[in-house]
Amino acid sequence: MKLSTFALSAAAVLVSVSSRPVKRDVDPSLVPQFGVQAGVNPDGTGNCDGIDGANGKPILIPCSCPPDRDTFIADLNTNVNLGHVSTNPSVAVTFPTDNSTQSQLARIEAAIVTLQNLNGPGVGCPASSTTFVAQQQAIQNGANTAAAPPPATTAAPATTAAPATTAAPATSSAAASSSGGVDPNLVPQFGVQAGVNPDGTGNCDGIDGSNGQPILIPCSCPPDRDSFIQELSQNVAAGKVINNPSVAVSFPTDNSTQSQLARIETAIVTLQNLHGPGVGCPASSTTFSAQQQAIQNEANSANNAAAVPPPATTAAPATTAAPATTAAPATTAAPATSSAAASSGGVDPSLVPQFGVQAGVNPDGTG
Repeated sequence: MKLSTFALSAAAVLVSVSSRPVKRDVDPSLVPQFGVQAGVNPDGTGNCDGIDGANGKPILIPCSCPPDRDTFIADLNTNVNLGHVSTNPSVAVTFPTDNSTQSQLARIEAAIVTLQNLNGPGVGCPASSTTFVAQQQAIQNGANTAAAPPPATTAAPATTAAPATTAAPATSSAAASSSGGVDPNLVPQFGVQAGVNPDGTGNCDGIDGSNGQPILIPCSCPPDRDSFIQELSQNVAAGKVINNPSVAVSFPTDNSTQSQLARIETAIVTLQNLHGPGVGCPASSTTFSAQQQAIQNEANSANNAAAVPPPATTAAPATTAAPATTAAPATTAAPATSSAAASSGGVDPSLVPQFGVQAGVNPDGTG
């Protein structure tokens, strides 16, 4: 009897253990490719080239984005096994393995939220540093492909910002804060409000893209303006980005084109290096790049206007006279007394523009 009781107990334990779900790592072949290589063409300010935007030029992304693929897959594994994003537990994730449209979209979504929450709630790499959104759109449009290679011809939503406002005119440096920081009036506005229309996955609405739809940005971007200005002031005081010392910064206070562009650039590199080298908010989460372009365009227009010579004065076309009848003998006109006209209060003849055409040249006998 004791032996049978023991056997039943052992069987119950085996059944209990076998009924527990076995946690397995995701299949790497089902993890969507980034479609972007990190660290391409660094400009020394934390920016690197990403995919081409609507203007045919590379979109600038943090050089640390996208992350190392093996590290990313390890983070994705952790999230999938937990059933939620480990750094943002309110965001649920699933990673089904079949090839239905719903499952492909679920895998893309799991990849996006993992990417955007790598370092904390809403702190990671933006979806625009990959082609995830383009792959997602292709699947929704009916492309029945596995989630591996990204569509080669589809570009991610462009970071072309809405019409930019020109940087604030420079005011006296005496207006700077009493703490010795930069003058807040000279710090460009973000042009984007954080936390608009959150979708529960770490994404919020940013400026409209070229398709008229809001570009998704991390909900934590852009940062609180006062905190940002404090970070900016520290960088300017140090003459470099504190979190990325290889990047020099300046913040001149006059209103020349060069100074306005320098202030915008300092704002961009501060934004992109808030939490470490290349770790912060992307420039595409603000209108900084658009403001930069607007200032450059304004300067180019002014230079072009200055370089255009005044239009030449073209002589009036000659009118052909009607066939002449025999004219009466001409009376010789009295010589003009130009100096007399001037002395009598007329205009100064030397200021009257010359005709530029001499009368009576090559007469054809018809007038």
